[in-house]
Amino acid sequence: MRILLFDIDGTLLNTGGAGQMAMEAALQSSFGVTEKASGIPYAGRTDFGITRDLFQFHGIEDSAESWRGFLAAYCEQLPKALAKRDGLILPGVVELLHRLSKTTGVELGLLTGNLKAGATLKLAHYDLDHHFDFGAFGDNHEHRDDVAREALDIIRRHFDPHQPDDVWVIGDTPADVQCARAINAKVVGVATGTYTFAELDSCRPDYLFDDFGNVQKLFELLSSHD
Repeated sequence: MRILLFDIDGTLLNTGGAGQMAMEAALQSSFGVTEKASGIPYAGRTDFGITRDLFQFHGIEDSAESWRGFLAAYCEQLPKALAKRDGLILPGVVELLHRLSKTTGVELGLLTGNLKAGATLKLAHYDLDHHFDFGAFGDNHEHRDDVAREALDIIRRHFDPHQPDDVWVIGDTPADVQCARAINAKVVGVATGTYTFAELDSCRPDYLFDDFGNVQKLFELLSSHD
């Protein structure tokens, strides 16, 4: 069985910054924050790690109560942000997922830094959520490697692949490459996010594409059991 773990932002979708916009709006509605944080990176990170940095920047207590308030506000703000931004599904993604989801012996999952609720809202907004039955998310881990290890635990419980080559990670950042290596998975990089082809190439993914426009080539690669 071939198990494919997809990143979301920059790999499947470009939301036009809706996630960051929703986080900022959630901070404002929950904690009265009006100043925008500076120097906090988003690409390739988990929402858990990003939110911790935002709390620290704005002097917000890192407590269970703060997290509950932030998550509720974020889930309220994200659909509004998705509707306001000119986001899009990236080239080839719709056809590729459609073909893979109908292929015997292939299972599609998520390996993303998004909060689970945020991932669900983003994918549903673009009508891609029905392709994915399981995943590992950025709710509890600061580092993507730990999200990947959680994904592998889920896979072992539900699918029990016999070889590491049965698991592939598909993403657009160096963190996707690194977390794939952490679980001995193959990795496909795609230069549709904030990192260039050359930057991703220097991380030595197993395969690297400018985008997923050549659906047939990607489909053959990701569905092959040779």
